[in-house]
Amino acid sequence: LSRAAPRTMAPAAPRLVLGLLVLSLCCEACKKVTFHVPSELEADTLVGRVDLKECLQSAEFISSTDGNFKILEDGSVYTTSALSLSAEKKTFTILLKDIKEQVEKKIHVSLVEEEKKKTRHARDTVLKRTKRRWGPIPSVMIENSLGPFPLQIQQVQSDTAQNYTIYYSASGPGIDQDPKGLFYIERETGNIFATRAVDREQYPSFQIICFATTPDGYSPEVPLVHTIRIEDDNDNAPYFTQDLFEFCVPENSKPGVVVGKVTAEDRDEPYTLHTTLKYRIVAQNPPITPAFSLHGDTGVISVLLPQLDRELVPSYTLLVEVRDMAGQPFGLCTTGTVVVKIEDTNDNAPSFKQIQYETRVEENRVSVEILRVCVVDLDEPGSPGSGAVYEIIRGNDDQAFEITTDKNTNEGILCVVKGLDYESAKQRVLVIGVNNEAPYMLAPHSQQLSQSTCSVTVHVLDVDEGPVFKPCLLRLDVKECEDIGTAIGRYVAEDPETGNSEGIRYRIPPGQCNWINIDDKSGEVRTVKVLDRDIGEMRRGQCNITVLAIDRNGKTGTGTIQVCIVPGNKNFPRIAQTDYIMCRDREPICLTAQDDDEAPYSTPFVYRITDRNLASMWKINPQNDNSAYLSPKGDIPFGIYDIPVSVMDNGGKVGETTVRVNLCDCVTPTECDGRARQLSGGNVTLGLWAILAMILGSLLLLLILITICGCCGRGVMHRQVTDDCANHNLIISNTEAPGEEVMNHNIIPLQNTCDQGGYGVKTGDQQTFEVVKGRGHTLESVKGGGHQTLGSVKEGGGQTMMDTCRYSYSEWHNFTHPRLGEKVHLCRQDEEQKHSEDYLLSYNYEGKGSLAGSVGCCSDQHEEEALDFLDQLEPKFRTLAETCIKR
Repeated sequence: LSRAAPRTMAPAAPRLVLGLLVLSLCCEACKKVTFHVPSELEADTLVGRVDLKECLQSAEFISSTDGNFKILEDGSVYTTSALSLSAEKKTFTILLKDIKEQVEKKIHVSLVEEEKKKTRHARDTVLKRTKRRWGPIPSVMIENSLGPFPLQIQQVQSDTAQNYTIYYSASGPGIDQDPKGLFYIERETGNIFATRAVDREQYPSFQIICFATTPDGYSPEVPLVHTIRIEDDNDNAPYFTQDLFEFCVPENSKPGVVVGKVTAEDRDEPYTLHTTLKYRIVAQNPPITPAFSLHGDTGVISVLLPQLDRELVPSYTLLVEVRDMAGQPFGLCTTGTVVVKIEDTNDNAPSFKQIQYETRVEENRVSVEILRVCVVDLDEPGSPGSGAVYEIIRGNDDQAFEITTDKNTNEGILCVVKGLDYESAKQRVLVIGVNNEAPYMLAPHSQQLSQSTCSVTVHVLDVDEGPVFKPCLLRLDVKECEDIGTAIGRYVAEDPETGNSEGIRYRIPPGQCNWINIDDKSGEVRTVKVLDRDIGEMRRGQCNITVLAIDRNGKTGTGTIQVCIVPGNKNFPRIAQTDYIMCRDREPICLTAQDDDEAPYSTPFVYRITDRNLASMWKINPQNDNSAYLSPKGDIPFGIYDIPVSVMDNGGKVGETTVRVNLCDCVTPTECDGRARQLSGGNVTLGLWAILAMILGSLLLLLILITICGCCGRGVMHRQVTDDCANHNLIISNTEAPGEEVMNHNIIPLQNTCDQGGYGVKTGDQQTFEVVKGRGHTLESVKGGGHQTLGSVKEGGGQTMMDTCRYSYSEWHNFTHPRLGEKVHLCRQDEEQKHSEDYLLSYNYEGKGSLAGSVGCCSDQHEEEALDFLDQLEPKFRTLAETCIKR
């Protein structure tokens, strides 16, 4: 691969440095940035690019602490002159400022010499044969070149020309595409020529494709893409983005306050000196002391003059210039216009045109304008800094005057809002002051502004007027439930001219609350009904009544009487709850009284027991203003007590209430229902358990009598019944064969005194008696109460049987009576009634039982039933009967 040097070509060494640049960011923005660069840097060489917006979004001022480097707005870092890194590392700082926000940021930049590539050792070299091919040869053409044309730009050659006859050709933009005919290539030599000048702003570069072919069309080489870059020439002057820049700044702004920013652009190649712009102020109108400064790099306009006074210079016109080539004299430049308007601030106080005014007004006139005052303000008309605010400083203690501002004329309007009295004051002198709507904003080191004032003399004109009530509003307090016709006050009017009340008549116009009337001559006020705050319209407690006063000339005056109903002591205090239950713990009862009256005729209440006898048994202790505790003084009997309690309110009114207290032998009040024993009057009331015990005793007694009577009745039947007591015993025998015939029966007759065997009675040491039926069945077994032996029961019924029955009942009564009494007593003492479990026991449900049959078949045979069925036995039972019974 070989190339021939062009005849006209700029030095390429400085531009090749960019290909060797390696850029890397080591740290975050606003901390530290490191660039790896060659040890030798030429002027206008791109070192790297820093992201400024990460550190500060709107940087109006960008500068470098090292003059060898310049920083563009996009963050590009260029060298301003040739530079050699004498040390391994070079540092400088980029300064960013936001003048509006008064923020400053710093970015530390370090330049580090890039490491040289290590030379490979001979033995490390890998020998490999590669095919040589023609490569792209970059070429440069100067913009707006003057020729001569055709101008050779570059030459391309192929190594295959040693073996083949090669013809060169090309295609692409500038050759066979727009702009056509700009370039061509010689067929035999491969030289590339330009036919005319090129504008870089229109065509910054061209990419053409070069071909190497043999005469017969064979291509021994791959087509070559060749780039022709148009090098920029400073042929475009910078221009402002606006024809006219307009900014505003408040007057009296401090130096350094940002007014605005002008911007310009350049069509030449970015990031070169051709587009490095500088700004400056060429002229100022009016041509006085310079009031503003313009930053050369950023185009920011700031306040320079300490005092900007709108009243002296309302606006400034600046002629500004922008020049490329970093402001060098040979750079191209353009001028623009900037208009800075000075905004008004309230730095001037308003002042009255006159310092004294006079005016007149008739007495009793209301809401009438009497005067207009004017002021002068140097601030901008219509702005808050010139808007006047008036106030009456002195002479308006009764608030009879009011002054407002006319927004259209900025005048002060003085009005009378309360009628003036000629007899009281024939003239009034007012002092009026004025200020602005906006607060004052003065220039630095200036004096404070004083308030402007003026005086106004108001002459009051006399007018013949009607009678006047004094006071205009009279308040009369009336107690509740006062009698009709009670005098509650007097309300009179007087003639303002003479000061007397002669010849004045009074009346109340209709259509008002009918509570009072007024005497038409004397003005005495009396009630016409009983006033009660609990009835109808009187619930409001007050009423305003208008009264007319009429003089001899027919002129009238009005006044107002405010009648207020004062609460009275018309209700008796009473105890809300009157029925109570007190258990055995005798905890005090809280009595609370109520009174519908209002203070001071309600609480505190005083409680007292009016009955002397009950007062010796009960006591009352106050708890608070409306409650008291009622408790017994000692161990008084249980019962119901009706205690009369009187309650006296704070007004001395006494109400009596009877409180019923059921002093019950209980633990909780729910156990007593008000029917407990009443012991206070000597009467004894049976309790629930006593009544229940009497009923159960009566039922048991009746049951015993019925049982005894039934038994005694059977004893007189004199029936011979075979003793079959042994039939209940099992015979010890395992044989099923017919047994031996027994002639004598092993039957032991029962020893008793009754020949008929009706009843027998056994006695013993176990204090037990048994009533035994004739056939050996035990009827009843009862434990006795003492060591007693029953006597013999003689034969026959009569008196002997009755004695026996009477004795049996006596034993039963002696047993049951103390037992039942003990149970009843225990049940009364035990609140949970555990002793009653002897009678009623509850069992858990264990499932459905089987169907039970009748036990009638198992009942004993009555004596009336005969044994005739034995004579009619079936054949299979006759043999058994004959064996057991001897014929």
